[in-house]
Amino acid sequence: MIKISRDKLNGALAKIARSCDLFLPVKKAGEVNYGKFDENAEVSLDTLKTVKSAKDFFFPQSETMMKFKLSGKNIEIEDIRKQPEPFVIFGVRGCDYRSFSILDNVFLQEPVDTFYKARRDAATIVTLACNKPETSCFCKAFGIDAAEPQGDATGWLDEKYLYLNANTEKGEKLLETVGEFSQPDDGKAVEELKKTTREITAKLPYSNIDLSRFKPENLNELFNLPVWNELSEACLGCGTCTFVCPTCQCFDIREFKTDTGVNRFRCWDSCMYSDFTQMAAANSRTTQMQRYRQRFMHKLVYYPSQYGGTYSCVGCGRCVNKCPQHLNILKVIKKIGGRKDD
Repeated sequence: MIKISRDKLNGALAKIARSCDLFLPVKKAGEVNYGKFDENAEVSLDTLKTVKSAKDFFFPQSETMMKFKLSGKNIEIEDIRKQPEPFVIFGVRGCDYRSFSILDNVFLQEPVDTFYKARRDAATIVTLACNKPETSCFCKAFGIDAAEPQGDATGWLDEKYLYLNANTEKGEKLLETVGEFSQPDDGKAVEELKKTTREITAKLPYSNIDLSRFKPENLNELFNLPVWNELSEACLGCGTCTFVCPTCQCFDIREFKTDTGVNRFRCWDSCMYSDFTQMAAANSRTTQMQRYRQRFMHKLVYYPSQYGGTYSCVGCGRCVNKCPQHLNILKVIKKIGGRKDD
């Protein structure tokens, strides 16, 4: 384990950025999101969570998949895939890091999504433990330790130092890069930071929320609960929850014509939209209640039934903070979980 004093941290980050692209929480226009490091960037590692999650690095909001060049009646397909250059994502919280494995289950199963895999292979991920989890955080309910996230390297911040520990070969290489700015550490300060974080997390109001009812064998019972009508009544169908969620993976594939041909691209989509999975005959979910139920049944029942009991939620709390109607996943769990509503 090494430590870097805060006054040397900018130099260490600049050193990493000279060897490859470095992305980390950056403040712009009053909001903190992941951005590319440069000398003018307002780095904000102390911000607990970015507005958008880090999934954008592997599953972008929009990306071109292929191009078609048209020449009379001839069509030429252009494969635009390129191997990404190595890059570093710095400051990923434990909840966001867990979301990567949830996305991996979807995109790395056969047939493998080569766009996603190429980015995953190119990335070095440095996680950052949480010092002061918020009341909207409930990652502990999903077995995530905010005090000791994984990744290629793990970081802990206090008022004086950034502590770093390598977990993989990629992590060791990164720590070597910043060697001139660091000094060895015995880990005692980190143990105290972990202890404090775990004590705070244990006292958060939703850390031990009851998920016991959300099991594959209860699928039909949960699906048919009348309470879905009450829960979804005020839903606007705006899709905010899906766009800030680190584990939502729905997308649409579309095409648009250019001067020289046609571009095919994919973009994030939302099961909360009325035209989601629209078919020529009709839409399979015609009411907002059905769409609302689909979202949370997938998070809490469908996905776990397919992937060994792993929930498709990491308790980051972004939807808790951003839903304009306060119809987040916590409300669903509190209303249904552990109870026998009918």
